[in-house]
Amino acid sequence: MAEQPKRKGKIIPPWETKAPEAMIAAAFGALQNGQASSHQQKVAMNWLIIECCDYYGLSYRPGEDGRRDTDFAEGKRFVGAQVVKMANIKPGML
Repeated sequence: MAEQPKRKGKIIPPWETKAPEAMIAAAFGALQNGQASSHQQKVAMNWLIIECCDYYGLSYRPGEDGRRDTDFAEGKRFVGAQVVKMANIKPGML
């Protein structure tokens, strides 16, 4: 059986994300205003793809509510996949 994502030993549901730190919130604010440094851009993208979308995580959730939880997790991963795709696509390919 696949292991569900855990934080400090506690199984976390797919709709919960790690609370952003002040640095991450500041990075998103700067990104929104078009003033993010290259470091802030990387911080914001990493939080979005890894923490929020759990793009590299396993979306399968076992158990009684596993199907609904898996569907939710797959929705998050889809958003992450779109962000990663757009970040890596060559503009000439469009």
